Amino acid sequence: MIRNATADDTPAIAAMIRALADYEHLTDQVVLTEADLRRHLFGEYRYAEALIAEDGGAAVGFALFFPHFSTFHGQPGMYLEDLFVFPEHRGDGYGKALLVRLAQICVERGAPRLDWAVLDWNEPSIQFYRSLGAQPMDEWTTFRLTGDALGVLGASD
Repeated sequence: MIRNATADDTPAIAAMIRALADYEHLTDQVVLTEADLRRHLFGEYRYAEALIAEDGGAAVGFALFFPHFSTFHGQPGMYLEDLFVFPEHRGDGYGKALLVRLAQICVERGAPRLDWAVLDWNEPSIQFYRSLGAQPMDEWTTFRLTGDALGVLGASD
């Protein structure tokens, strides 16, 4: 079953984010707190939304997403920040079900596209996304500004 996440799901979402980071060998980069996650997902201003995949009432996967804006389309699209299913439930259809529901949300909201990134070495996920008709954007390079570099640029005149 796929459903919208609620504030009560915050501990499960945090646990899945940590499990995703472990899978991606990025555990050292996870600094989130459940309080921050709850505030930003379910507070007065919601920066993102999440879907939960359940099996027997237990969360087995999630998708976290938020709107972005396509200047070429002149309208909002959707960005999938994280898609994760616990290893013991992979291959059971939860990942596809989460993406199906997210695609339905995009259609319902008039979003002309859904974007996300995947690590180059994550071949199982790349093949899964291709099987759904997703196309890699190989001609684009993702950039990130963070930490000291962000602070220095932000302090520039």
